[in-house]
Amino acid sequence: MSSSAVPYKNQHYADLKKLCIQTKTLFEDPEFPADNSSMFYSKPPPGVVHWKRPGEICKAPHLFVEGISSHDLNQGVVGNCWFVAACSCLALKPHLWKRVIPDWKEQEWDSNHPGNYAGIFHFQFWIFGEWIDVVVDDRLPTINGKLIYCHSKQKNEFWSALLEKAYAKLAGCYQSLEGGNTGDAVVDFSGAVSEAIDLKNEKFYKDQNKQKTFFAELLKVWGHGGIISCSIRAGQHEIELQMDNGLVKGHAYSVTAVKEVRLEPRQGYIGNEAIPLVRMRNPWGKTEWKGAWSDSSEECSKVNDTERKQLGITVEDDGEFWMSFKDWCRLFTDADVCRLINTSMHFGSWTVNENPLLNRCGGCVNHKQTFLQNPQYLFDVTKESDEVLISLQQQDRKIHRKKGQGENLTIGFSILRVELNRKYRLHDILTQECLHTSTYINARTVFMRCMLPQGRYIIIPTTFTPSIQGDYMLRLFTDVDSGC
Repeated sequence: MSSSAVPYKNQHYADLKKLCIQTKTLFEDPEFPADNSSMFYSKPPPGVVHWKRPGEICKAPHLFVEGISSHDLNQGVVGNCWFVAACSCLALKPHLWKRVIPDWKEQEWDSNHPGNYAGIFHFQFWIFGEWIDVVVDDRLPTINGKLIYCHSKQKNEFWSALLEKAYAKLAGCYQSLEGGNTGDAVVDFSGAVSEAIDLKNEKFYKDQNKQKTFFAELLKVWGHGGIISCSIRAGQHEIELQMDNGLVKGHAYSVTAVKEVRLEPRQGYIGNEAIPLVRMRNPWGKTEWKGAWSDSSEECSKVNDTERKQLGITVEDDGEFWMSFKDWCRLFTDADVCRLINTSMHFGSWTVNENPLLNRCGGCVNHKQTFLQNPQYLFDVTKESDEVLISLQQQDRKIHRKKGQGENLTIGFSILRVELNRKYRLHDILTQECLHTSTYINARTVFMRCMLPQGRYIIIPTTFTPSIQGDYMLRLFTDVDSGC
């Protein structure tokens, strides 16, 4: 895994560490210096910052203390609960975090061999279709001796702070992590396909059959190692506003379990009744849901001792709590469902050319004169019908925030049904039918699932308006190979 990753900024971890050990120096990263430029571009932290190595912050620092856990993380002063929520999700998946934190045993502090400590760490992220290896030194920003960004509950545990530093380096600085999408970070940790679901619009809580189908889908995703997160939409002045029910608006929660539990038979309750539940964690490490199925609620008392133990119900404000699935669908407005599946992957660009035949950024289907100048991808559905998952991802633009840019392009795609013998690009729409058009949104990823009957199809990924240039990655998943 480590050898197949591309070194970011051409910094090779093994070589740099070896040189530091030979010269008996601690690594200082010239690509992400311990100064203000690595912290912010417009919004300084609230106090006098001192960059300190873990050994200067506490005694006996470790990468992990008693392993890695979703309970380890607490959010710092930067508004990146979305990233912290993704880290909580990551901590639950050993096969994923051991890839993101490679050589984790070798990277751990070793009190028996202090000469091997070189103040250097590395982490790997799946960026736009390839694994990137990011090197950092271990100098971390502190105020009054305390870490100001992401930190673990245990004062001497540093995996989350160092992982966040590596991710901030990719984004240009810590402030560039202000505001983001949990699903995007999960994709960067895993290569998963992310689906954004509008819970408010779908109104699952009003339709029991629809709700049942959705829960079954989430159980399946969870059972296959997928990652789920959620949030409650907030107005401009409601970001991180705590509601009376204990939930926080404009705040990303990691889903840490999806489960059906059975109630004990007792007066007023049917024996063995299965209740769909979701468990979540607040990245603050505190402030929990106060309603049904919360830690000390009446509902929890109806669960037998064995089930309580399996659920891990503890009456303490540790940020983790259970909710009924119906309440979850009713109160949360957005969810990101990330599936770990193999997809075909295609890379392309929206480019401008004076020759219209070579132009490749014609805008959406509204622009009939230029729409077919966009890139086109042909695929087949060979079954009688098949569910097709399509993900269009643009390059992450957070690194441009320091320059006052960094806004995502507004992107989407259309699916056209074409003749079974078609081999070449469409230049005119005659008998061909536009079956589906995705949402157009300025998100990093646009996702759509649809059932398609047997036939030949073309996907046309576009920007919303013509002549907007950019790079993209198109991913397609079908049960049977589509020959895309």
